[in-house]
Amino acid sequence: MSGGASAGPDGRLRCPWALSTEDYVAYHDEEWGRPVHGDDALFERLSLEAFQSGLSWITILRRRPGFRAAFADFKIASVATFTDDDRARLLADAGIIRNRAKVDATLANARVLAEWSPGELDELIWSHAPDRTRPAPRTLTDVPAITDESTALSKALKKRGLRFVGPTTAYALMQACGLVDDHLADCTARGR
Repeated sequence: MSGGASAGPDGRLRCPWALSTEDYVAYHDEEWGRPVHGDDALFERLSLEAFQSGLSWITILRRRPGFRAAFADFKIASVATFTDDDRARLLADAGIIRNRAKVDATLANARVLAEWSPGELDELIWSHAPDRTRPAPRTLTDVPAITDESTALSKALKKRGLRFVGPTTAYALMQACGLVDDHLADCTARGR
């Protein structure tokens, strides 16, 4: 079946996208699709998904240490205090993606989120988790890019003042943070 789970170097079946590099194998096996909670952790994932827009995920994954260093480990309270000098530093930092719109959105989002109550981002994001009755995807073509839930999450985040949170970015966030389990049916990581 084209696009179905494929055997990795260790013989375990995985989603085929995870087999191109060791970085992807580790991310697939240890992180992707596992529940993430906490405002700072979700802010990091939301920010990285926004930076990924238009790029391959491996680019972001390999630069994640640089992103974490540049953005104070994505601590909302810290990033919210970044100044114009910090913005200039970020735009000159070769360890991250130096896209002005994405940097500005991340800083603006931190300022918005700093005004929220603790746990509010977590609650808002997880309130859009669909029920788990959707059949497991058998092939990559069965995995959507946008769902009704991701569209609703995008609208809710935008309504609250967040930027760079379109429905596709929202769905990628839902996948990465375990709101949905899009590991293929035969993937050994499904249901973990």
